[in-house]
Amino acid sequence: MNTSTLASAVTTPKTRPPLLAGLALSGLIAAAAIAAARIGWLQAHGFSALTLAIVIGMLVGNLGYRHIAPACAPGVNFSKQNLLRLGIILYGFRLTFQDIGHVGLSGVLIDALVLCSTFGMALLLGTRVFKLDRNTAMLIGAGSSICGAAAVMATEPVLRAHPAQVTVAVATVVVFGSLAIFLYPLLYQLNLHWQFLAASPLAYGIFTGSTVHEVAQVVAAARAVSPDAANTAVIAKMVRVMMLAPFLMLLSAYVAKNVAKNAAKKSAGAVNSGSAKPSGAGRLAIPWFAFGFVAVVALNSLAALPSALVAHVNDADNVLLAMAMAALGISTHFSSIRTAGIKPLLFAACLFGWLIVGGAMINNLVLRLFA
Repeated sequence: MNTSTLASAVTTPKTRPPLLAGLALSGLIAAAAIAAARIGWLQAHGFSALTLAIVIGMLVGNLGYRHIAPACAPGVNFSKQNLLRLGIILYGFRLTFQDIGHVGLSGVLIDALVLCSTFGMALLLGTRVFKLDRNTAMLIGAGSSICGAAAVMATEPVLRAHPAQVTVAVATVVVFGSLAIFLYPLLYQLNLHWQFLAASPLAYGIFTGSTVHEVAQVVAAARAVSPDAANTAVIAKMVRVMMLAPFLMLLSAYVAKNVAKNAAKKSAGAVNSGSAKPSGAGRLAIPWFAFGFVAVVALNSLAALPSALVAHVNDADNVLLAMAMAALGISTHFSSIRTAGIKPLLFAACLFGWLIVGGAMINNLVLRLFA
């Protein structure tokens, strides 16, 4: 063995940095975010650990991360991808199928109609009116229609979106979800006068849970009215979160169909030009972690595990999701967000308007039908 071969053999194992440095950085940011989320003012205004984790991660990623990126990148990518999927699976321990019974068939129908109409509007407006790329439109639509940042992060692997696209979508959730915290109690007071919806904490709770983005924001907006409204809002929100798994499966099929259609067009063009090549495009990218999510919900519904253990699992899940959000923030550069421009914000504002007006119409119609 000559000298160059020996040198290559010695240096090859070092060409791939370990995961520890990036995991430690993501974990440190997650710990800081979880600690900050316990501050009373931040809790009262609906700022969750996930929101704070991505903000702190973005600050770190844009203020010197490039100096340690070679050592940290593998662990950061692992947090952003693998820990995210595990976090979504364990998120199922927050839900049970019994939650559906607490809001009744009307609550489930309201959640389903709000989800479908909002995401459908996102596809239509985002790509045709605001001329956004499809991934950004879908991510903002998922965050608006289901459960905020968690839905955006769960949708990202299905779409294989870029970090900047994910961050823009999460930013819209933060902006309009935070606005909802202050706006929804005002809407409740106005409704007492105009009586558009049933003037009760129960009706307000279902409306809030079916239309506000984040779970923490739902709690903050509903608690400003009454504890009963907050309890109903959380249950309605949890039922909406439970729809994440079937949504991801349907979205995966939709994406695969579009890929196959585009591949067929390209193939036809290639045949006409005499240069056709076989393609494996259009395969269904099954989000297996969604099945894990449903399995965990089913297990939790059986109440087979001690409540103390479930509480510890939920605490661990908070850490995993916060690490994933921190890693996403680290991977995002402010220049990418500036490049996106104001159009995503205006697009998200339209969806927010639909959640309020369209969501109120859906709530009113369904509650009258089941009255």
